[in-house]
Amino acid sequence: MKSDNTWGGFILREWLLFASALGLAATSLYLKKLPRFSPSEIEVLFLLWVLFIVVKGLENSGLILRLSRNIEKGRLIPLKLVAMTFILSMVVTNDVALIVVVPLTLALNTSRKDILVILEAFAANAGSALTPFGNPQNLFIYWYYHVTPTDFITSIAPFSLFFLLLLLIASMVIRTQNNNKVRPERAVIGRAAYVYGGSLTAVILTVLRVFPIGTGVLVLAYAIVFDRKVLRIDYGLLFTFLCFFGLAGNIRILLTANLEHAGHIFVLSALSSQVMNNVPAALLFAKFTTQWKALLWGTNVGGFGNIVASFANLIVYKLYISHENRNKIMPFTIKFIGLGYVMFIIGMCLYLAGEAWF
Repeated sequence: MKSDNTWGGFILREWLLFASALGLAATSLYLKKLPRFSPSEIEVLFLLWVLFIVVKGLENSGLILRLSRNIEKGRLIPLKLVAMTFILSMVVTNDVALIVVVPLTLALNTSRKDILVILEAFAANAGSALTPFGNPQNLFIYWYYHVTPTDFITSIAPFSLFFLLLLLIASMVIRTQNNNKVRPERAVIGRAAYVYGGSLTAVILTVLRVFPIGTGVLVLAYAIVFDRKVLRIDYGLLFTFLCFFGLAGNIRILLTANLEHAGHIFVLSALSSQVMNNVPAALLFAKFTTQWKALLWGTNVGGFGNIVASFANLIVYKLYISHENRNKIMPFTIKFIGLGYVMFIIGMCLYLAGEAWF
């Protein structure tokens, strides 16, 4: 990976942060008030911070490299990665799944990593949609509308399972080959792998609300005292999330409407996700409608498309561009957005074709 320390390189890497910060500043000045952040939003940011640290520790320990070597063996590498991402995102959220799988993919000694991580982003969006705790907007809709687990899963299952089938077919069509780079026979795993492996389990259980939020403080304390190298994570991504949370709150104040038509809610939430991200879109439109099924579909379909449409997309994009050379950023961005909007249009058509279900 080649680094670019110029201001131009920094702005290119962090354009999402600059755009979200500008939007937050503009709406705050218009409203003449400082943005407000709920306790749950601060908790999400804290958990993401701890997760980034834990995954950085796993990378440094050699565990992710060892796993990547194992995946390189045998055939159907894209299929294995897509299936792994889909299943993980159902259980441990799309963000956690991608934070684990994408670095592993980028460590592979194989070609077409750009397509692989794009497929993983789509698999995370599709898999996480199936469970109430798969992504932030699902969790919010599930609790806000007091939906039963059965109603929730049966309502979104056609979306999730359809895209699972589509992605499995796509992954079997993709052909990869190992690069001609000589690699050591074994990847040495340090003792820290056990520490950060246990820490990852603890953080996942915290996300699932089995452990209290304070569990993350223990992980952070260990890193500060014993392993400060893992604190060198992508703080630009964390601040981008913070700006998006504040921007969504400001837009919520600016809008004063009551929307009850399911089709309108679906289209508006899906399109709004392309601009403000699907999590803020769910928080925003829930204040104006009782149509939770349309909102659920809209925000999950809206996760496809633009890079800013979901946090999963942002995570994959940031991880990839920080790993690859600068001259690969634009081709990757074009592929990501182009394929994303293909998935977005398919999702829109899928909802409209089955609108009678709602």
